[in-house]
Amino acid sequence: MRSNAPIVTSRCARTGNASSTPIAESASIRSRRRSMGDLLRFRDDAPHDEPAVTLDSFLGQTNATAVRIESGDDARALIPHLGQIGLIEVSFPAFRDGRGYSSARILREAGYEGELRAAGDVLVDQIPLMRRCGFDSFAPQAEIDAATLHASLTRYEHVYQAAADGGVPVWKLRHG
Repeated sequence: MRSNAPIVTSRCARTGNASSTPIAESASIRSRRRSMGDLLRFRDDAPHDEPAVTLDSFLGQTNATAVRIESGDDARALIPHLGQIGLIEVSFPAFRDGRGYSSARILREAGYEGELRAAGDVLVDQIPLMRRCGFDSFAPQAEIDAATLHASLTRYEHVYQAAADGGVPVWKLRHG
C-alpha cells in the first residue's frame, strides 16, 4: 500500500475521543503547493478518516482504529493491538523532539503495516529520515512546497544504515 510519490489530500479528521466522528469526507487533490490543513501521504489506500484517540483512551477501551501517540508515550503499549489499528499518529510538538522517530521504528519493527503519520512541527528536511523510520503520511503545521519536498526526497541516492524502509546500505552494495 506504500507509494514513492506523495499524494496530497485535505485533512478533516482531528484528534478526538473514542466517541468522536469525522465531520467530512477526505477528498483527494493534487497541487503544486500545499496549504495548511493538507495531509501528505505516501500510500495508495484511502486516508483513514476516524479521529485519533489518545493512547490512554485507546488502552481504556480498545475499540478505536486510530491512535495518537504523544512524545512521552511508550509506543510498545500498542504492540498487542497493531492488527486492529488503521492509523497511528505520532505527535511532534517541536521539530527538535526526536522521540517520535523511535516510536515509528518500534512500531514498524513490530510488524505494523497501517498508516503511520507524523503530525505537528514536521519540517521538509526531516521527511526523508521520517520516511526511512517508517512514516508514510505527514500532517505538518506549516505549508510545504512541492518542489522543495521533491528535492529533499531525491537528494541522496544511497543510504548508510539499515532502516524500516528496507533501503540497502551502501556498504552492503559494495561488499555484497
